[in-house]
Amino acid sequence: MQEQVLELLAPQRGHFLLESGHHGDLWFDLETLCLHPRKVDTLAVTMAERLAPLKLEGVCGALVEGAFVSLMVASKLDVEFTYSERFARVSTDGLFPAGYRIPASLRAGLRGKRVAVVNDVTNAGSAVRGTYEDLRACGAEVVAFGTLLLLGESFARFAAEEGVPLHALARLPNNLWTPAECPLCVAEAPLQDLGAYRAPLSAG
Repeated sequence: MQEQVLELLAPQRGHFLLESGHHGDLWFDLETLCLHPRKVDTLAVTMAERLAPLKLEGVCGALVEGAFVSLMVASKLDVEFTYSERFARVSTDGLFPAGYRIPASLRAGLRGKRVAVVNDVTNAGSAVRGTYEDLRACGAEVVAFGTLLLLGESFARFAAEEGVPLHALARLPNNLWTPAECPLCVAEAPLQDLGAYRAPLSAG
């Protein structure tokens, strides 16, 4: 399963600014993930099988690529699909400056529903954390996190603290630093901001 996940992704090494505001030395171009939908569909089947015992009523994913995977999984489980959209929010320490919000027309229908948040690649988990927070604000019961690839331990710790089971089809060790702690900054390695703000954040 690890090989199936990794063959869909093209890792790059360097010094990167991540959406969460952290710095890291590993990057994936997630836009290419769904170039071959049948391969992703096979992974969605496996994720759906792992989540099926939870008797879900919905699956939610963050736009963009996480929502594509979530839609596939929801289809396999024959449950409702919802998604969250990114927006800018105030961050006093520079971390997690992006929030995620469920569209207004979908919010009421989530109240009391058993939902899983499914993602593509999860590192610090900015998109998943934001989606999780807003699902709870909608009154949904988040009973699982699912991700095709989990990087490092940061999000695993978050899931454990929240008491929400985490299902990952593949895992890789990973470095994640706050800007103040980043050894690559100390070494004056050029910072490559490839994706944290590739698409403008809406202030709405």
